[in-house]
Amino acid sequence: MFEQHYPYYLAGVATSSPERLAVTDKYNQEVISHVSIATSQTIQDAISAAHAAKQTMRDLAPFHRKSILNHCTKRFRERFDELSMCLCVEAGKPIRDARGEVHRLIDTFEIAAEESVRIGGEVLNLEISPRASGYRGMYQRVPVGVCSFITPFNFPLNLVAHKIAPAIAAGCPFVLKPASNTPISALLIGEILAETDIPKGGFSILPCNRSAGTQLTVDPRVQLLSFTGSPEVGWQLKNQAGKKKVLLELGGNAACIVDQDTDLKDATNRLIIGAFYQSGQSCIGVQRILIHESIYDEMKHNLIQEAEGLVIGDPKNDSTFIGPMISETEAERLSIWIEEAKEMGGIVLCGGERSGAMMQPTLMENVPRTASVYAKEAFGPLATLSKFSDFNDAIDETNDSEFGLQAGVFTRDLYKAQKAWDALEVGGVIIGDVPSWRVDHMPYGGIKDSGIGREGVRYAIEEMTEIRTLVIRTPKK
Repeated sequence: MFEQHYPYYLAGVATSSPERLAVTDKYNQEVISHVSIATSQTIQDAISAAHAAKQTMRDLAPFHRKSILNHCTKRFRERFDELSMCLCVEAGKPIRDARGEVHRLIDTFEIAAEESVRIGGEVLNLEISPRASGYRGMYQRVPVGVCSFITPFNFPLNLVAHKIAPAIAAGCPFVLKPASNTPISALLIGEILAETDIPKGGFSILPCNRSAGTQLTVDPRVQLLSFTGSPEVGWQLKNQAGKKKVLLELGGNAACIVDQDTDLKDATNRLIIGAFYQSGQSCIGVQRILIHESIYDEMKHNLIQEAEGLVIGDPKNDSTFIGPMISETEAERLSIWIEEAKEMGGIVLCGGERSGAMMQPTLMENVPRTASVYAKEAFGPLATLSKFSDFNDAIDETNDSEFGLQAGVFTRDLYKAQKAWDALEVGGVIIGDVPSWRVDHMPYGGIKDSGIGREGVRYAIEEMTEIRTLVIRTPKK
């Protein structure tokens, strides 16, 4: 199903280069294709083309932007199976999860199409004192201009969509660097975008190395940088970005509080999905499970039983729940962290073994808060268990983190739910479910080391536009 070679998209045109990157099947490590690699000069050309297209993109009528986005959703549906299998192979994502991501890709573009014709403003009543008598005001939202996007491997369709669909809706030209591990997914979106009448220079999708990608951060012609990836890289890019606006969606080690009044069967099912969905490679995957002491033993038993029953193997099989991590290097890193936690007194309840890039679903308890599997982002199929007796202590433990993306709380107590919403230092609180839950129109983003700014289509459009105010004075007769 894969082409032998995929070109990149420079100013909307499919372009081949002599330098190629091999893309592998993450399950068996076989090379499935090659993609063209952009050079430093290519990046410069893409930014120049986007800069030249600023006004043309800005002038696109809202209905025109909507038609471009609607064409994409139509073609995504027509190529659904191809997109799903691409995710399954190049990202190692179990095929059921891959199909779910394609559905979300379609959702994201559909929402963007709807929002593209809703970008408005507000009439302002300026007459707040005698000196403002005869003045009226209003504002509109205008595109910020050229945007640069850098996306990760774990959701190579939908996280790309969360950058480019709002940009098109807002009227911003963009240059996107997809993850080197999973570039084909983004290039397929580029292939579909190239079928539309989006203005020349309106988009470029360029696999490239990190040093070439640095130009997307430092070039002063770029007005906005949006990066999704690791905190170490994200904050470094922010420091290099100069005067441009920067949006960062970074890591997490999400906690989920399970209170004593919880339906244990329901919570177990949701926690297993939250912790081990796509091999735990999600920034809002469940990593820390805080369980009330009165139900701890039963909950622990249930979680171990369900984790041990998960099917591990070839992601192309419909029965597979756990596929490979993105690379053997990443699996080895997590294995080292598990050994470190064991040396610090942590106990492996199940899993903990690795074979190549395949990591067993792992649960641990008695893990010190200073251990890497607790304090850092595991980004793999691992969760730690701890117990609490007081709900306020569970909130404090959840907040004892450098991250603050989302948190989950299983409770039937309305007042505890409100307390969690008020007190948890995160960008989103999910009551009755895991922190991994998200739909694509809601505001999404974090605080602390989890980033700055918000995604979710309407909120991304707000980030990609600026308020321009108009004041009109009516002279007195």
